[in-house]
Amino acid sequence: MAQKGVELDRESFSCSICLDLLKDPVTIPCGHSYCMECIQSFWGEEDEEKIHSCPQCRQTFTARPVLVKNTMLAALMEELKRSGLQAAPADHCYAGAEDVACDVCTGRKLKAVKSCLFCVASFCEQHLQFHYDSAAFKKHKLVDPSKTLQDNMCSRHDEVMKMFCRTDQQCICFLCSVDQHKGHDTVSAAAERTERQRELEESRQIIQQRIQDAEKDVKLLEQEVKNIHVSADQTVEDCEKTFSQLIRLLQERSRDVEQQVRSQQQTEVSRVRELQEKLEQEIAELKRTDGQLEQLSHTEDHTEFLLSFPSLSALSESTHSSSFHTAPLRYFEDVTAAVSEARDKLQDILSETWTNISLRVTEVDVLLSQPEPTTRAAFFRYSCELTLDPNTVNQRLLLSDGNRKVTHMMTEQSYSGHPDRFTTLWQVLSRENLTGRCYWEVEMRGDVLVAVAYKNISRVGNWTVSGFGNNDKSWALRCSSNSYSFHHNNVQTPVSGPPSSRVGVFLDHTAGILSFYSVSETMTLLHRVQTTFTQPLLAGVWCNSWFLSGSSAEFMKLK
Repeated sequence: MAQKGVELDRESFSCSICLDLLKDPVTIPCGHSYCMECIQSFWGEEDEEKIHSCPQCRQTFTARPVLVKNTMLAALMEELKRSGLQAAPADHCYAGAEDVACDVCTGRKLKAVKSCLFCVASFCEQHLQFHYDSAAFKKHKLVDPSKTLQDNMCSRHDEVMKMFCRTDQQCICFLCSVDQHKGHDTVSAAAERTERQRELEESRQIIQQRIQDAEKDVKLLEQEVKNIHVSADQTVEDCEKTFSQLIRLLQERSRDVEQQVRSQQQTEVSRVRELQEKLEQEIAELKRTDGQLEQLSHTEDHTEFLLSFPSLSALSESTHSSSFHTAPLRYFEDVTAAVSEARDKLQDILSETWTNISLRVTEVDVLLSQPEPTTRAAFFRYSCELTLDPNTVNQRLLLSDGNRKVTHMMTEQSYSGHPDRFTTLWQVLSRENLTGRCYWEVEMRGDVLVAVAYKNISRVGNWTVSGFGNNDKSWALRCSSNSYSFHHNNVQTPVSGPPSSRVGVFLDHTAGILSFYSVSETMTLLHRVQTTFTQPLLAGVWCNSWFLSGSSAEFMKLK
């Protein structure tokens, strides 16, 4: 109750505006007292028309009260300060529902600033002071305020649990260690804390490392989002340029056709006009002759008739054929048909390539690539039709079946010179670039290399420089009648697997995966490469000479 009385006294001498002890106290007409500065600030600037009121009782004053220092209260405040009485704690210093309350305070409890594990109690700043001042409390363990102090008490012996039983993995008091936990592996709580603290630090290190890794991944993903935007914008821009070029090309061809048609139109019209003029001249001549003959027919003098008749009756030959005929509106019909045929072919090409374009768009997969397919039907989703580039084929290789098949020949073929052609080795590359996810199958006969390579692989030089699988620009699987081997950067790796005349190749360019499969009734993985591809790839094959006829390889159409 004494503590409550002190608090009431403090509240009585506190300013209700600043909640501190009165400074330069003034008493207004209603009897309430305030710090002079506080009430002046509350009322604001002097204004005769403004109504002033008491902050506590709300009594109003028509005239602003004259503020005069209350000398009695001022003297009392000085005395209270000398006696050690302090201002009442502000409301935020009292313990709320979520706060730890001081166990010593009576009445309205203040917030605890520390809890003592030895006393099993929490103390406000005032009641904690004796822990600092008295030597008897120097060894007490002070911690941040805790609501679970009672959990530290042994329910059986009502003692602080300062021991830990490793056998039962629980905290115990000293009496427990010599009672029901006798013979168990027991240590002090401090020793167990030290051990657990070490484990905790190890766990924190793991967690912090995972956080760092995750934060790096987040940054990578943020960068990937930027890269996606940049790539998409660049692709749209490039495609717009390509389609614009295609549109311009079609417009140029349209203008060319129009100019040719108009030129031919003028030529044919000129020919017709020339013939028309000749016919009109012939008609005029015939009409003149007909008039003369008519006049002669009316001549009564027989001698004059006979003398004039031979010269008038002799007719000149006609300048046109009686078989001449017209074909209205059909002169340029073949041109229209030819343009329509070109349109149909272009539509077919766009229809065939549009599926491939759409597939390439849907295959975009950033860092979240799907697992590699496991069935042949699943691989078919990524199938692509490949053709071999005549500009790259070696002269000892023959292309056929729409440039999908290549056969080694005993004699050289008559190909024109081209800088992309393999001059030394019996190799050929595909026309199509390989990006994203792609799958294709190669039917083989004899000794064949099935490969992928960068476009800038050398086209001249020996096997090490330009041979598939013998440099860092190509990867190849060599397939013979009964064995396989993988080649890259002049390193050969033996490969085991069931022999088959057909090999399936799966490429995930983004994920850096290249897989070769033996294809028969089932698919068997022969070899898989995990790397980083820095450029688009081209498919390629190398065919060896084989007995009297050459090896062959054919890119199959997959359905």
